[in-house]
Amino acid sequence: MNAADFAAAQWTRATGAGVDPHEYRRVTEGLTSLGDWGPSFVRTANSYLQRAEDARSPHSAGEFWLMAARWFHLATLAPYAEAPRAAVEADHALGRALSVLDPGARRVSGEGFDGWLRGPVDAPGTVVVVPGLDSAKVEFLDLVSALLARGLAVFAMDGPGQGVLAATSTFVPDYERVVGRVIDALGVARIGLVGLSLGGYFAARAAALESRVAAVATVSGPCRLDWEQLPPPVRDIVARRTGGVDAARRFVGHVDLAALAPRITAPLLVVDGGQDVIPGVAKGELLARLAPHGTYLSVPHGDHLLGNARPDWLPHLSDHLTHTLTGTPA
Repeated sequence: MNAADFAAAQWTRATGAGVDPHEYRRVTEGLTSLGDWGPSFVRTANSYLQRAEDARSPHSAGEFWLMAARWFHLATLAPYAEAPRAAVEADHALGRALSVLDPGARRVSGEGFDGWLRGPVDAPGTVVVVPGLDSAKVEFLDLVSALLARGLAVFAMDGPGQGVLAATSTFVPDYERVVGRVIDALGVARIGLVGLSLGGYFAARAAALESRVAAVATVSGPCRLDWEQLPPPVRDIVARRTGGVDAARRFVGHVDLAALAPRITAPLLVVDGGQDVIPGVAKGELLARLAPHGTYLSVPHGDHLLGNARPDWLPHLSDHLTHTLTGTPA
């Protein structure tokens, strides 16, 4: 895939993550090859770090740090030798931003996870946001904001092989154990769980096997993966995140929710985009049908992660988690 095609494919994901669409076009139109992607995005991120240093108010500095975090994270989406460093820089910039914009935010880390807990200490419910194949806690800030606005506490996390942990760990199939350790660390009795892309599989699996998950939602999550049908770029990412091709094959072989879906007793919302068609990826309709309390929302014009259709699903998902966890209208 050339740089122009890759930029077009990532358009709604990048703008959905919060970068300015006009700036995204300016940056990507200047790419001569896919190898330029990472360095160009890192340069853009560094320009925001400089703006933060030059800012006339702490709040402006915080906003610039937050934008730097987004650009550093997006730098990791294409093959890039310095991607691990960019992921660390994204994490660092996010921390600096939250220290100003949300000083009550608390970093919580443990075996196989790292993230930020935000929201009131007496929140009526807590939601854990799980990223996917090549996403991270930096990416889904609009979802976090929607949940915070409804009075919930939110823990946006990186798990094994994700975000800041990608350079030092690999994906694990038994993600429910990671979620269990997160719940212990947060000190809550139960949680809501939302997973995006491959995170949807992680979230659904955890909901089936961890009894303290009281509400769950998935966005563009696979019900099943087929290694032989997956496009080569997807296989390459899985191999990088699992430690090699053989490990990737084994991991993909675990991704099948048909047997686990009936064990998901928590209310489940499954969101898919009708334009999200990736070979080798079975979407979530079967998961919603097999789960005892599953609901399926398909947005016909939505793409992968539905960055082009946020009003059609984000409020509904946020209300689903809020109502299920608190028993009151969102």
